[in-house]
Amino acid sequence: MPGPLEGVRVVDLSSMLSGPWAADILGDQGADVVKVEPPGIGDHVRALPNRSGDLPAMFVNINRSKRSVVLDLKESEGKQALLRLFETADVVVQNFRPGVVDRLGIGYEAARAANPGVVYLSISGFGEEGPFANRKVYDPVVQALSGLTTIQAGSDEARPRLIRTVLPDKLTSVTAAQAVTAALLARTRTGEGQHVRLSMLDTVLAFLWASDMGAYTFRDRPIEPERAASFIDLIYETADGYMTVSTMRDAEWRAFCTAVGREDMIADPRFATAADRDLNVDERLGFVQEQLHARTVGEWMEILTAHTVPCAPALRRRDLLEHPQVLASGILAESEHPVAGPLRQTRTAARFEGTPPGPPRGAPMIGQHTAEVLAEIGYSDEEIAALARSGAAGAASTPEPGPSDDVPVVPA
Repeated sequence: MPGPLEGVRVVDLSSMLSGPWAADILGDQGADVVKVEPPGIGDHVRALPNRSGDLPAMFVNINRSKRSVVLDLKESEGKQALLRLFETADVVVQNFRPGVVDRLGIGYEAARAANPGVVYLSISGFGEEGPFANRKVYDPVVQALSGLTTIQAGSDEARPRLIRTVLPDKLTSVTAAQAVTAALLARTRTGEGQHVRLSMLDTVLAFLWASDMGAYTFRDRPIEPERAASFIDLIYETADGYMTVSTMRDAEWRAFCTAVGREDMIADPRFATAADRDLNVDERLGFVQEQLHARTVGEWMEILTAHTVPCAPALRRRDLLEHPQVLASGILAESEHPVAGPLRQTRTAARFEGTPPGPPRGAPMIGQHTAEVLAEIGYSDEEIAALARSGAAGAASTPEPGPSDDVPVVPA
């Protein structure tokens, strides 16, 4: 598969979301991603609902562009096969709880001994130190501990609220993919690999500090409770649906007032400057909402666009599939999966003019490529057959998942 990462091999030991999607991003950009799964159920995501051809949508979406190998890492032969795979790897991705990979003998030091140039990415929930380090973690736990739920609530006094998507998991995936490519770039200068550690908590805090932690940035200023956000957010009700309108700059506020025939509000001292409009946010947004009740979304889109006021309809998920801007972007791509059938997915978000990636490889069935990959790292047909007979390698049945101490750290 062509793309900017063509020639890079990634060994993906992770499961659930944060690690697999990070590896998937690299695979979509051209890397050869070998997903190593345990016998039985494999990645727990394979057991989720919303299925077609016995493959769930989430697995199909975050494990495409990969090949699947089944290895029993509790068996010495399975672990030895993985170490041989490490010898050919540029990148290893794992999201087990801290300490598990070392107990299994497949941690960074073992990988480095097999391949000094390897970039070894360890994703955890809270890092390797501290009272939460060894706890199991799900996305809502990180949302709560990071302060994200309080930010979503609008003030320190309001009831904390979850964001209704697994933002910490997915943000960690994107950050992880960027960190891996940075480490690969560093290797071109130094000739050496390195251990890259990333926690979901650190990822979300870094994300929030960019715009939501201004009151805590200057250490010599007193910390006060966050005042309540406006009682209206930036989604407004119209005569037939919902839309958003932004009037952040002076020019946009003037344009909105003109568009709705209320030029008198331009000179209103409550809204004269950006600071005034922020101080009187409830009155400002209440005024905007009052105006928008009068017409439909389509009518307002015409009027406000003509006045260069930033605006957009608040689309339902099913509506965005046919929106002309989404169609014009070409972000949605259709393909045929040999098992799951016809798919609609997104292409890679970044467009590489010089090294455009080809169509992504469809998500693999469990153990689909075990023999193929083992042959690539030097196993003979007889050795592969022996590993399969012993249960150390090869596809397996899919029993119901059970409890295990060696579960990944970031389910979602």
